[in-house]
Amino acid sequence: MKEEKKETIEELIEQLEIYRLENRISQQNLANQLGVTYATVSHWLNRKSKPNKIQTYQIKKLLNGQNK
Repeated sequence: MKEEKKETIEELIEQLEIYRLENRISQQNLANQLGVTYATVSHWLNRKSKPNKIQTYQIKKLLNGQNK
């Protein structure tokens, strides 16, 4: 049996950007939804930094429609 490829942080950030654009959400609004600052989201999307484990978990929740 072949193991499923684990999603990379880069792929997760790409999905987050697609989600943001498809839903016409500003970086500020996205930051508010994730409980981080605008600068943090901007750095992720511009590949200047990566989310930590807790932030990664929150991003996955948001992308799976579980975050409110």
